[in-house]
Amino acid sequence: MKKITPLLFVFLCFPTLLSTHLTAQSSSTQDAPKLLVGIIVDQMRYDYLTRFYNDFGEGGFKRLLNEGFHFKNNHYNYLPTDTAPGHASIFTGTPPAVHGIIGNSWFDKIQNKKVYCASDDTVQPVGTTSSAGKMSPSRLLTTTITDELKIATQRRAKVIGIALKDRSAIFPAGHAADAAYWFRGKDEGNWISSTYYMNELPQWVEDFNALRNVESYMNQVWDTYYDITRYSQSDVDDAPYELLFQGTEQSVFPYDLAQLRKQNDNYDLIRYTPFGNNLTTDFAIAALEGEQLGQDSITDFITISYSSPDYIGHHFGSHSKEVHDNYIRLDKEIERLLNFLDQYIGVNQYTLFLTSDHGVLHTPGFLQKSKIPSGFFDYQKLTDFLNEKLMQTYGTPHLIANISKDQIFLNHQQLQTLELPSQQVENTLASFLLEYPLIEQVFTRNQLFYRNFEKGMGYLIQNGFHQKRSGDILFTLAPGYISTWYQPGGTAHGSGYTYDTHVPLLFFGQGIKPGFTYQKSEIIDIAPTVSALMGISFPSGCTGSVLTELFE
Repeated sequence: MKKITPLLFVFLCFPTLLSTHLTAQSSSTQDAPKLLVGIIVDQMRYDYLTRFYNDFGEGGFKRLLNEGFHFKNNHYNYLPTDTAPGHASIFTGTPPAVHGIIGNSWFDKIQNKKVYCASDDTVQPVGTTSSAGKMSPSRLLTTTITDELKIATQRRAKVIGIALKDRSAIFPAGHAADAAYWFRGKDEGNWISSTYYMNELPQWVEDFNALRNVESYMNQVWDTYYDITRYSQSDVDDAPYELLFQGTEQSVFPYDLAQLRKQNDNYDLIRYTPFGNNLTTDFAIAALEGEQLGQDSITDFITISYSSPDYIGHHFGSHSKEVHDNYIRLDKEIERLLNFLDQYIGVNQYTLFLTSDHGVLHTPGFLQKSKIPSGFFDYQKLTDFLNEKLMQTYGTPHLIANISKDQIFLNHQQLQTLELPSQQVENTLASFLLEYPLIEQVFTRNQLFYRNFEKGMGYLIQNGFHQKRSGDILFTLAPGYISTWYQPGGTAHGSGYTYDTHVPLLFFGQGIKPGFTYQKSEIIDIAPTVSALMGISFPSGCTGSVLTELFE
């Protein structure tokens, strides 16, 4: 496929870009969509689109594939491939090296403790008394496409973020959002927010919580949507490498939620079922109506992250009947949302993209059945090994402050006391790590400071390396290996291997012509592409490129 040169691209697109730019300034529109919709499916491997294709209906994923533009070779360009960095990167158009969200949580070298990506003690919970409401985007360092839309429209555009997970609602919505809402489970079962956005929940949220939709889902039995014999693209139902719900002896259908909820954190159980997707769609539709999104001449933006696929995937594994059934049911939810948007906003009056925040490794037990190298890595044994080596070399084991997310943070205070150069200790630890089984590659802070990696794992690690927040030594495990934490069952993600980096990317709706490409795209290309479609500024830290295939 021919590439359009930058000059030709501007020439071809100038009328549309000018029109949409004027729309943002003048509040009158003919060409700009009434609504932008960003959908993120948490933990959706690319091959779920192809493996489950024949089980999808015509109005969900197939409609997006057939009527929209499909990027078949879309990847994350950094690691760790986790939820918070993924959502942040999609909407900022830049990797963690720039936007600063280097994990769901990380070791803070200044505070000498672990911090959560969205926690904020300066705000108060709204809709709950729990600390689960003390959240904001304060640790996100750059703007998002949602922020730029707010700026371009003098804050007249409405921006709403929705997800069961707080981080998945907050980072897409950005700093300037009207609201972000997330779900408080446990014994509450309500949608909540924080004083970063508001002092009290809007009436439509109060009304939705009062309806108790969640209660109706919690009293259902989760059985397969179709006869289970149809699920030939997944493993046996009772696989020994799946986790169990408390109170069960087998991970097999059906699951009676009314019986299981008491022993499985009550309303939090819905996260581990497809009904979490139903509840998210319900709330998204309520938000569209309650905020009257897309009902005037100024483009609004709603971000919707479906979190349940991640909980289900971790618990049961990518080849489980449960994951298979979840995607059949999620397809119905995508169809329900599209049908509502067609009716409420208008066919071809909104522009939508769908992607995922990361993929996932097949369960090691499943891979081992096919003699594919895989298994588990014991981080505590690694810690003991390194401390012993440090004792032998420097006479002290206290040179490491923290090991987490495949990063080693040095104890710089101790290094200064012993007058040990940090670069020397970095290199020493790097050599120890390369001796250790299943450690594949090692990179020191000094290497990441002074070398420019253009491909391979070094490129991915460098893009995920934030100079202030990241560790002093970063390493990768061999393909197919995850923490022993998952050894009883389930699986994980976070690596730079293709099973974690390759995710769907679909554009659909106004301004999007049907088509597809095999050209490689990166997750950070979404934000500048949406910005170009709207004729607004790119996010402040944006390093991605416009996906010109959409305009060819």
